[in-house]
Amino acid sequence: MNSRYSIYLRVINFFGDIVLINLSYILTFHLLAANKHNWGNGFFRVLVVFNIIWLFSSFTMRLYWQANNSVEEIYRRTWKSLLMHYVIFMSFLFFSKSPISHNFFILCLLVMGLLFSASRVVLTYFSEFLLKRLKPGKQIAIIGYNPTAKKLADHFSRQRGDYVFHGFFDDEISRNASNFNTSYTVVGPIEHCINYAKENRVEEIYSTILPNQNIKVEKLVQTADEHCIRIKFVPDFSRQIDNRFYISYVGDFPIITLRKDPLDDMTNRLKKRLFDIVASSFVIIFILSWLTPLLAIFIKLNSRGPVFFLQHRSGRDNKPFMCAKFRSMTVNDKSDELQATKNDPRITSVGAYLRKTNLDEFPQFFNVLKGDMSIVGPRPHMLKHTEQYSGVVNKFMVRHLLKPGITGWAQVNGYRGETETSDLMQKRVEHDLWYLENWSLMLDIKIVVMTIIQTIKGDPNAY
Repeated sequence: MNSRYSIYLRVINFFGDIVLINLSYILTFHLLAANKHNWGNGFFRVLVVFNIIWLFSSFTMRLYWQANNSVEEIYRRTWKSLLMHYVIFMSFLFFSKSPISHNFFILCLLVMGLLFSASRVVLTYFSEFLLKRLKPGKQIAIIGYNPTAKKLADHFSRQRGDYVFHGFFDDEISRNASNFNTSYTVVGPIEHCINYAKENRVEEIYSTILPNQNIKVEKLVQTADEHCIRIKFVPDFSRQIDNRFYISYVGDFPIITLRKDPLDDMTNRLKKRLFDIVASSFVIIFILSWLTPLLAIFIKLNSRGPVFFLQHRSGRDNKPFMCAKFRSMTVNDKSDELQATKNDPRITSVGAYLRKTNLDEFPQFFNVLKGDMSIVGPRPHMLKHTEQYSGVVNKFMVRHLLKPGITGWAQVNGYRGETETSDLMQKRVEHDLWYLENWSLMLDIKIVVMTIIQTIKGDPNAY
């Protein structure tokens, strides 16, 4: 619901942030005026890009058009938008011939951070001002007291300015109110609901009890129509559905699935893809551009064979793709069947170093840029191993709902390399499924950082 409070808050926040973005740039320009920066020397062009990047970042993070209007949510989305803006703007400066100096970039981001910090303090006070001056939100009440009703009440209570929640109506809880632990008002039994609504100008009643479940609710529907009071029904699935299932929504329709899947949402997939493109492009341009010819020399001098090792592996939806690595073994006819083991005689001396430092995986950044892989995800297996483990490891194929990754949640938790038993593979799959159900962009960044730390410290399973 878009109340006046919600609309005013988002509109003022949007235009205020546009002013702050431009003010931070212009202030920095004047602070460094001693360097004789000239607007005609590309600085106005960069300012336009600066604004476009902010619009892209803020709308990607749904800073202005998210229905949840809590100030805390605005804080969280603001810092995510700023971080995304910093990264993209820095990438733009790397890849373009820009007159922006290093000092200008650092100072501008510092000024922007300070201005946004101050603006969010002002926003907090302004939101309270709006709440006091504007007409209170829609008056509502809830019929039924159950897990769904409590979640619904929590939702309405968080939507300050949009709703005024009066309390619950339930026969059982009204008779035994002292036995129920609730921070909300228990107004009375169900039959009192309409009279209370008329006297207190309650506009909408949400019922978690369906008419065919309680005859009193069925009678209330008819009475409510006569008094122009809307009744809306929210099915309470808690009685029929246990915690093995997850309820999501397509429009207004509840959808029951076997697991939570954040990456089923298009916005989340776009975030992850953008992160993959930016990160893989950075590695390819600034690391692989010079590392590849250097490693190629060592690999060729160390053993005969190609520089790259290409192998079909299982990808998303179990579709095979050609996975690239720096060759770390001597050329052999068992590479499509046998995993690398500790002290494997096939591993070359250069290959041992590549595997220990994870450098052999770096060509997979090309797979990421192409779209076959992601930076973070379940590690791709050989086709034969996919066929082998799918029959003996529970939910093994579920991990293929995601793109495979260069690193993953299982790997940073110690389940990488050789899997000697099906139990170890089961643990790897469990970690992959946890990642699938709990994905977030911050989790991806955390896993990347953990991978870097693990590589520096040395992983005993890396061989």
